[in-house]
Amino acid sequence: MNSNPEADITLRFLAEPSDVNFGGNVHGGNVMKWIDHAGHTCAANWSSAYCVTVYVGGIRFLKPISVGDLVELKAELMHTGRTSMHISVSVHARNPRDPQRRFTTHCILVFVALDDQGKPQRIPDFVPDSDHSKRLNAYAKRMIELREQMQSEAQAFLTEMDV
Repeated sequence: MNSNPEADITLRFLAEPSDVNFGGNVHGGNVMKWIDHAGHTCAANWSSAYCVTVYVGGIRFLKPISVGDLVELKAELMHTGRTSMHISVSVHARNPRDPQRRFTTHCILVFVALDDQGKPQRIPDFVPDSDHSKRLNAYAKRMIELREQMQSEAQAFLTEMDV
């Protein structure tokens, strides 16, 4: 956990019947929307600016969420660039009658802070100050390296496809 209160947020609510897919569990698209909402809230809180999502990666749906489950989304700042923020969002759920919660979903998002003219805006630097935040920061840096490799591979592939 970060000792800086602006570096993480937690959202909690009950999964509603309107969130269910045809399989009887919460629809993955709803979970993705919740993740984006939690990530945006964390990014806006850190930057004190309007933020836009520029990347969503590595979403993992590990366990289903049921209607009526208490859902908890923890968004944590991992790394900052000049105008960007890497945010880790972990989703847990549990039946309100059961104290045991399940780790259901994880995702990393990147947001960019914008000024009033819609241009990228400088944000405060994030300095990890706990073992946990240092691990998140190192993981974000590794993901940046891998994403750059993937973008290079994708560009080469897409160039070949544009015949």
